[in-house]
Amino acid sequence: MIEARRLHILRAVADHRTVTAAAAALYLTPSAVSQQLAALEQETGHRLVERGAKGVRLTPAGEILLNHTNAVLAQLERAEAELAAYSSGAAGTVTVASFATGIALVVAPAVARLAESAPGIRIRVQDAEGDASLPMVLDRQVDVAVAVEYRGAPPADDPRLAHVPLYAEPFDAVVPVSHRLADAAEVPLAELAKDPWIGPYPGNPCHDVVVLACENAGFQPRMEHSSDDFRAVVALASADAGVALVPRSALRGMDLAGVVVRPVDGTAPTRRVFAAVRRGAEQHPLIRPVLDALSGAAQAQPLPLPL
Repeated sequence: MIEARRLHILRAVADHRTVTAAAAALYLTPSAVSQQLAALEQETGHRLVERGAKGVRLTPAGEILLNHTNAVLAQLERAEAELAAYSSGAAGTVTVASFATGIALVVAPAVARLAESAPGIRIRVQDAEGDASLPMVLDRQVDVAVAVEYRGAPPADDPRLAHVPLYAEPFDAVVPVSHRLADAAEVPLAELAKDPWIGPYPGNPCHDVVVLACENAGFQPRMEHSSDDFRAVVALASADAGVALVPRSALRGMDLAGVVVRPVDGTAPTRRVFAAVRRGAEQHPLIRPVLDALSGAAQAQPLPLPL
């Protein structure tokens, strides 16, 4: 008989590619993870992982078991949801991880909505970039992630996760007031090819959006300054240190005295934001109201691009 907790360990190893990283995500020791993998191999009668210089990879038998693992764990999530519904499940704590702008735009309003509509549900919020929150959901560190689409992100049909689209918003060009395009109604990105750029660090989903937009315009941006804080990005632009692309909602409430904000000419680069939970958990009586509150908060925002 295969133990479900060992399947969860197998998936963590597949996701993180090393025993050490999987152990850290699961709050276990590497030796405990190795022991559980060895026990799983004994249960199945197959070698499931291979260790190499670059970490751990699944064997063909391990890949077969992983496909079943995703289905089994999703079904267990559904079972927990139905049992919780049977016992009413009207009170409990749900942990939500989100990037800072997402917290301000939809998570905080959702918390306020839930205080009225579902006062028994307590929300705990953690600040996490969009690329970090999805692994946190898979590793059961949080229940809900508010994340951003990015290259390499799990797709919407990923068997491990259920996605709920929230909103999409364009990036605007931010240039110093002294910039040659400051008076333009719209900024063609190709005209910024030779400028120094300010933007998020690689790994931040917004970095991917900026770089991809510039690549589509025919150039690689020369990133002179890096910060994941858009207030810092705008401050550097106001100091004439370079140009930037910033999500429109991130500019709300900022001091924009030293910069000019203009729409991008043509198809604007877009940040698409969604909520994600472990597949099978989307109907849990604690999690469903949170997803509905996040969707309601997103629909109430005056965003320029509906999903």
